[in-house]
Amino acid sequence: MDKKIEERVIDTFHYLHEHAEISWEEVETTKYIKNLLEKSGCRVTVFDDCTGVVGEYGNFNKGLPIIGIRADIDALWQEVDGEFQANHSCGHDAHMAMVLGVLWKLEQQPDLAEKVAVKFIFQPAEEHGTGALKMVEKGVAENLDYLYGVHLRPQQEASMGKATPVIVHGATKMYSADIKGDDAHGARPHLNHNAIEIGAQIVNMLGQIHLDPRVPYSVKMTRFHAGGKNTNIIPGNASFSLDLRAQNNQLIEQLETEVNHIFDSVKELYNVDIEITNTGGIAAAETSDVATAIMREAISEAIGADNLLPPLVTPGGDDFHFYTIKKPELKATMLGLGCDLQPGLHHPKMTFNEKALINGVEILYQAILKTK
Repeated sequence: MDKKIEERVIDTFHYLHEHAEISWEEVETTKYIKNLLEKSGCRVTVFDDCTGVVGEYGNFNKGLPIIGIRADIDALWQEVDGEFQANHSCGHDAHMAMVLGVLWKLEQQPDLAEKVAVKFIFQPAEEHGTGALKMVEKGVAENLDYLYGVHLRPQQEASMGKATPVIVHGATKMYSADIKGDDAHGARPHLNHNAIEIGAQIVNMLGQIHLDPRVPYSVKMTRFHAGGKNTNIIPGNASFSLDLRAQNNQLIEQLETEVNHIFDSVKELYNVDIEITNTGGIAAAETSDVATAIMREAISEAIGADNLLPPLVTPGGDDFHFYTIKKPELKATMLGLGCDLQPGLHHPKMTFNEKALINGVEILYQAILKTK
């Protein structure tokens, strides 16, 4: 690759890392990318009611397969060195830089402008699990034939210089709930139901859910708050959150059914009201053998067949898969890029080998060339 492009990709990554913005607030990020897309000759689309930007490059009038390349653009809100801030600890800054690098590499070959049709999708709010659905609502995926994504992988999954042609993400669901009751004096436990004991009952019942053991799944309480400063009050109210995960979309539905049965049983057992809010979720991967095969060839061409890893199955999630859920005929896959990422995704001090960005650009570029 041209050294100027390599330097530009790295510099762009650093700029985006230093100017992180959280989900649905990526205003300056959208403006920055829009400007770069326009300078590269893309036909650019932005939206009146949300962040995100799309750039079309190439010939969309020749009957060529229309290829989407998606990058997520939002950062997390987390504590870093004792201070809460927007922080790119999931690699979205790297994803944006790589996708822009693909555009710049295409520009180096002016004749390709008549031979490809590429839609560069810079999507907001992946961390909320709602950005992809908004892009689908905006019609971004309507004319796509293929969609490729990319995500940095922790070193435990893929070392530097390696890559997998498909990430098989699991499904997630999140619940927030409030136990509604009355407080009682510590000397009179017969006058109310202790919300802490109700929470403990829910935890115990969650542990008794048994589904198909051949498919990974989990459900756990991730937050519980009850009581205040006084130790002689039995709390009747509490709030808590649940995190549900399953490796496919069928099992997550079964898991949800079991959890709702538990809520119903506890309500009846304690004669207490539990207000439940489904706070969202992400669909499991619906993968395409065709797209995966293309990405496999692209990896072999770009970094060598010896560096090709098998499909990666992970309980983590990504809203990328809503594109194929909403448009089943879309052939899509997500590249998993080895980069010696440590200590892990979403760690406030996450780091990786920045040279991997160039590998990502080369692989995605080859995927475009090999898509027929």
